[in-house]
Amino acid sequence: MKSITSRDNPLYKELKNLATSSQVRRKSGRTLLDGVHLCEAYWQHLGAPQLCIVAESSRTHHEVEPVVARCLASATQTICLPDGLYHALSQVEHGVGLMFVIATPTPEFPAILQQSSVVLDNLQDPGNLGSILRSAAAAGINNVFCSIGTAFAWSPKVMRAGMGAHFLLNIFENVNLHNLLEGATIPILATSSHAEQTIYQVDLNQPVVWLFGHEGQGVAEELMALASHTVTIPQRPEIESLNVAASAAICFFEQRRQSS
Repeated sequence: MKSITSRDNPLYKELKNLATSSQVRRKSGRTLLDGVHLCEAYWQHLGAPQLCIVAESSRTHHEVEPVVARCLASATQTICLPDGLYHALSQVEHGVGLMFVIATPTPEFPAILQQSSVVLDNLQDPGNLGSILRSAAAAGINNVFCSIGTAFAWSPKVMRAGMGAHFLLNIFENVNLHNLLEGATIPILATSSHAEQTIYQVDLNQPVVWLFGHEGQGVAEELMALASHTVTIPQRPEIESLNVAASAAICFFEQRRQSS
């Protein structure tokens, strides 16, 4: 294991740029996994990372030590940082000092949209995106398509909210949603508080596309026009419409209920 103690070290500078710049993460096709849970989930589903980073104070931590040992045994480059340098990379307060650097997965784009999928139009909040990814993975929906303008799925905040769901999904970013939906061979469902049909009345015992949009503005009109059905989630009229992540979870698990 190599120790890096200087902020001027070229590798450390590279890591600092990766940790602090979404543009650098997108351009390099790499990102940081921060914390034991994400690192273990990545290893379980996708294997060894490009680089393992451990804080000096966490080297002997009971959760960190076996992960580091596995990295060293697999000849994965592993570095140790003084706590001050490590915390300058981490966005997690009071977390356990372990990170992975990974290549952002690039799944093969499907020729035709024929499997249950989630399509996200200009979704802004990283927490909402991460929660939707987590719910989709838990419900058995494998494909997620994100428009240009949707939050970066591989940002640290989204990955923390996703809790490892990323590694069970095919995530596609900067997608032309209009072209994608036009070629769909399965029903496209969008939620609307003005719809008459509820999600409990529509046939979900089949593959469908779930279409969700911006937290305030909703789905763009041109995309809403491509929806096969607009459905509503019944709720008390005194309450404003549900948060998009909550709505998505209800929809996904109603589909799973009908399909089970």
